[in-house]
Amino acid sequence: MPTIELEAHDPRLSNLLEPAAQLETVVGGLRFLEGPIWHPTEHHLRFSDILANCTWQWAEGAGLSIYRGNSHMANGNTYDRQGRVLSCHHASSRVTRMDGENMTVLAAHYQGAQLNSPNDLVVNRDGNVYFTDPPYGRERNVGIPRQCELDFNGVYRWRETDDSLTLLTSELDRPNGLCFSADESLLYINNSTRFRIMVFAVLADGSLADGRVFADTVGAEDGVPDGMKIDSLGNVWCVAQGGLQIFAADGTLLGRLLIPERVTNFAFGDVDLRGLYITGITTLYRVRVPVSGLPVF
Repeated sequence: MPTIELEAHDPRLSNLLEPAAQLETVVGGLRFLEGPIWHPTEHHLRFSDILANCTWQWAEGAGLSIYRGNSHMANGNTYDRQGRVLSCHHASSRVTRMDGENMTVLAAHYQGAQLNSPNDLVVNRDGNVYFTDPPYGRERNVGIPRQCELDFNGVYRWRETDDSLTLLTSELDRPNGLCFSADESLLYINNSTRFRIMVFAVLADGSLADGRVFADTVGAEDGVPDGMKIDSLGNVWCVAQGGLQIFAADGTLLGRLLIPERVTNFAFGDVDLRGLYITGITTLYRVRVPVSGLPVF
């Protein structure tokens, strides 16, 4: 296994990534990976293969199996507080939740128009779902080519208490990965075409305010700001050019973890949440890190 390749911009990076850590290939030879989520009690990883139209499950010792066939080209996934899988679907332009074997559609239309192609999503403590809706799933390379019915790319909140869908902002060109701060007072959202991470204040009613630039990602390598998470220390980890880029809570770039193929997303996993599972386009990687992530439920 090769050692990881680090590009340090700040001495604090040494607390988050070890130069001698090994980059392990967990699974290779797949088609277009996205949306990894770690189950904190069953200790398995589920992740999308958009072009294979399925969701895989991998566990140490058990290996790879299909969790869900005919995934409607699922992209981003997460768990809610009850441990149910929520997914964004390129082919059907929907956000869904799995209740055992039953699928519940949470969002499919806004003001009568079909959503573009929901991309990534997070759930807050109240069970409300925040998701991004760029048009990638309507493009040929990772979706089904078709015209958008909406003339903007939005960020939405679906509220569980009344099954309502609220447009939070339409100001981002291509909203993509998103994550909350640990106390859920902030929502970070990638704007992929600008190579930029935005951050918004989350108000008491769940709406967003005071949007500002948190950081710009760097590098001439392939990739755009995509999957994003925070760690247990409040640092922001973001897939971007070259691999993963890590920012302090004040937006300072601490450094980059360079990966040998374009990557799309990642999740903290293993029993201690210190295994970093990274989805390349065709390969699932793992590297052990000194800092833990946060469980999704």
